[in-house]
This record gives sequence, C-alpha cells and structure tokens, in this order.
Amino acid sequence: MRFHGYFRSSSSYRCRIAFNLKGLAYDFVPVHLVRDGGQQKSAAYRALNPQALVPTLEVDGQVLTQSPAILEWLDEAHPTPALLPQGLFERAAVRAFCAVIACEIHPLQNLRTLQYLEANYGQGLEGKEAWCQRWIGDGLAACEALLARRPATRFAFGDTPGMAEVYLVPQMFSAQRFKVDTSGLPRLRQIVAACEGLEAFERAHPARQPDAE
Repeated sequence: MRFHGYFRSSSSYRCRIAFNLKGLAYDFVPVHLVRDGGQQKSAAYRALNPQALVPTLEVDGQVLTQSPAILEWLDEAHPTPALLPQGLFERAAVRAFCAVIACEIHPLQNLRTLQYLEANYGQGLEGKEAWCQRWIGDGLAACEALLARRPATRFAFGDTPGMAEVYLVPQMFSAQRFKVDTSGLPRLRQIVAACEGLEAFERAHPARQPDAE
C-alpha cells in the first residue's frame, strides 16, 4: 500500500490511526499542501486524485480517495479488529457521529477554505481562527450532545476505540491548533485522554510523522 498524505491533514491523520489500529504497514508518500504552491496541485498528483486533496491510497492496482471511503474499505478488507460495531443501529450512530466531523466541520476548516477566506475576503490569522472556532466549536458541541444521550463508556461507543475515535482525535487536535475552547466538552476530552495512552494514536500524531515541520 502506498499512502499519500500530509502530516497536519486531519483526514490523513484519521487514516494513520486506522492503519495502526489494524496493524497495517504502508509506504508513505508525503504531499506538502503549501510548498511549491501546493504539491497536491501538480499534474502527477492530480492524475491520481483529480480533487487534488489528501489522502490517496494506492492498493492492489486501485486508487482510493476520500478518507471516509478509505476507512470503510480498510474495515471491510481487514475486518479485525473492527472499527464499527455489529448492530445496525449502533453502526448508524457511529457513522452519524463521524459525519458531523467529516461533513459539517472538516470542510469549513480545510486549508483551501481558509486560503479562500484570506485571498477573497482579506481575512488574516485572527479572522481565520475566529471562523474555525465558530464552526469547529459548534460541531464538537453537537458530538458532545450525541454522546450525552448514551451510557458512559471508556470510549465513545464502547470499551475499545473504533471509528468514532479515528475521527474525533484528529478533530480535537485541530481544535487545539485553532484555539477552540473545549472546556465545555468533558466527554470528548475524556475520550481523547484515553486514546493518548495508546500506541496506535501516539504513532499517528502529526508531530511523529516523517514530514512533520
């Protein structure tokens, strides 16, 4: 497997956690999202991923894009340990939790969105941080509320980490990066703290990647 990603990309971070949880090795190909005007915009990379986004996974002669699709493929191709629970309603609940992050938060904090705010609306660092604080804060508050309706467990949906943590940990990292106040999210903070002691999460951290700056 050849995995194209970027150390600070939330979607790349998700995949790294999942690879580690499943004990899967891969060849890493760094794609710097800022250097050279954005290496993801090169003709060679666009030939792999027409969206010019990370991550991209090459496996068995196929090219997979979009982290949700890559993660679902990983869980189906390598089912042990499972990232999703067995019950249909539980699986739907986990997917809904993950979708809050992947669909409602992540697109609004994406690098190209922030670059657009800067280039077209004159927003500097303060303005971009305020934007991220609003949308990341709202989304994570929804995640906290979803879990508040459930019995308390060590992790979001049980006593072992799974797909919910694969999405949550990178998002909480981004929240810290953009100075989001997470003091009102005790459940999410507890889950992240539980993950921090696990090797799969520690090895996936952006600071430990070969392309980290």
